Amino acid sequence: MVAPNYDVVVVGAGGDGPVTAWKLAEAGLSVLVLEAGPFYGNEQWPKPSEESGGEASASSTDLSGELLDEQFTTREFEMVNKLLFGPADHERGFWFRKFPGDGAILQCAGVGGTTLHYTGCHPRAYPASVDEQGHWPIDYADLLPYYREIEAMCEVSPAPVTAKEELFFRGAARAGWDLLHDLNVTEPGYRPQPNAIRRPDPKLHVDAGYDGDFSYPEVEGDTLALGNIAGNPHPRGAPYEEKAKRSSNVSFVPAALETGNVTIRPNAFVTDVRTETSLGDRPTATGVTFRDTWSGRTERVDAEVVVLAAGAIETPRLWLNADLPDNEWVGRGLTIHFGDNVMGLWNEDDLDELLGKDTVDQHEGQDIAARFDYPGLGMLQTVGTTPGVGAILGFGASASGFTFQNDTADAPWDTMGRLAGPELKRLLADYRRMLQVLVVSDDRPHRRNGVTVTPGLADEHGPIPVVNYEPSEGDQKRRDELATIAAEILREAGASHVHRSDSPPTALHVHSTMRMGKVLDEACEAYDVERLFVADHSALPNGVGGANPTNTGQALAARTADEILDRCF
Repeated sequence: MVAPNYDVVVVGAGGDGPVTAWKLAEAGLSVLVLEAGPFYGNEQWPKPSEESGGEASASSTDLSGELLDEQFTTREFEMVNKLLFGPADHERGFWFRKFPGDGAILQCAGVGGTTLHYTGCHPRAYPASVDEQGHWPIDYADLLPYYREIEAMCEVSPAPVTAKEELFFRGAARAGWDLLHDLNVTEPGYRPQPNAIRRPDPKLHVDAGYDGDFSYPEVEGDTLALGNIAGNPHPRGAPYEEKAKRSSNVSFVPAALETGNVTIRPNAFVTDVRTETSLGDRPTATGVTFRDTWSGRTERVDAEVVVLAAGAIETPRLWLNADLPDNEWVGRGLTIHFGDNVMGLWNEDDLDELLGKDTVDQHEGQDIAARFDYPGLGMLQTVGTTPGVGAILGFGASASGFTFQNDTADAPWDTMGRLAGPELKRLLADYRRMLQVLVVSDDRPHRRNGVTVTPGLADEHGPIPVVNYEPSEGDQKRRDELATIAAEILREAGASHVHRSDSPPTALHVHSTMRMGKVLDEACEAYDVERLFVADHSALPNGVGGANPTNTGQALAARTADEILDRCF
């Protein structure tokens, strides 16, 4: 049962909230975590999308790997639908957010948040993005002990190399780039992806001749089976906390529950932050009001400290819909790592000479296992996908229209834009000989970009978030330069055809809407509300240079927990 009072209430059990909850609970505080979405793999909710189930979970014995196996299939379309941002009961429809143009917002609701739908990539921020861009009120050195703590909890290690990574590394080396060895990247170069995915069982090595069914306990760790993006139940048969991908529900939620001081209540959408104000003082957070997404019942809970960790869209939305002070930077400064996709296609004979086989087979191995870092510009990553996702990302949408509308005579790619008809069929028929490179740019925060709410456009939880994003000239230039480098790497790796998507803005990584130094102080406490902290990616003052943000968001959330202990307890 959920008690009426706690030391701390954390709003959101996504990538970052469970980190703060775990750290605070280890110090002996009572913590309630309220999550709008479902709790998969928990015996309190054996059918989370069909029945309301229990009220809350406060014990790690509720966690079930068997249930997670049942609920997290590897059927692509089913999992994408299951993990879209919405209530547990999908018959009620998804929660609508407005995003401009043809772009999309890639976020999930549920315990684990968007780490339920990520590839496990856990690089650190580029030091220059923290120390040299002028956005951060703390130094990169302040994050280092927390990086080490998070990386140990998530078992971060260099990703294993399969054919697609070998091909990418060959191209990067031939293009003149260096292999990087340091986790704190200060120079451009390529390296295996530091992933929060357990290393594969040694018996799966290519020379070991394994011929089993890849299930636990015969196989431990990563099985190298595609499916890390959506859910990922591998290895099948493993206990909940032994699953290979160390998403926050697998790494931090069990650790938090094992303290005996954490209660997690899913299906609880927070709609208001409660405050009290003494004469002449700024308001103090005293608790929250939330709505049960099954029954519609509204409840309240009191706490000494409130931590907002609902994500870079819902956290500012909650602030804007609550009776909290005006701050011109709430919701502003959004960064999304303005991205693109560049794809290479190889001839069979060329691949056979390079790899000893005539296919790339991007579906083998971890989804993202190789990267190219360029501090000041952003990064490139190889992406292994199933054909459906690959077609959507690589060919299905473009800001420059169809390929026949674009002149690429002087471009480093052969085609650019959206593909359709016979050309799309031809390239997709060669899916096994393709390699996709994701361009992730270091877009900088601009006040015009962000989250607002419109009173006339509301759902059951209040005015919905309206997300605006328009890349700057500098953002466009950095993305174009990275796309050119990607094309060069693919050419040097032997690709016979290179295609650029020129993708529309897609909120792949969402941050910077409750920025430290603008909305929050150096401890991530709100300037305008005492005992109200933020512990999610919205607190990041910029896009951490273009590196995947999960590691930095979690490191900052761990640091925020220590700051809460020092200031309030």
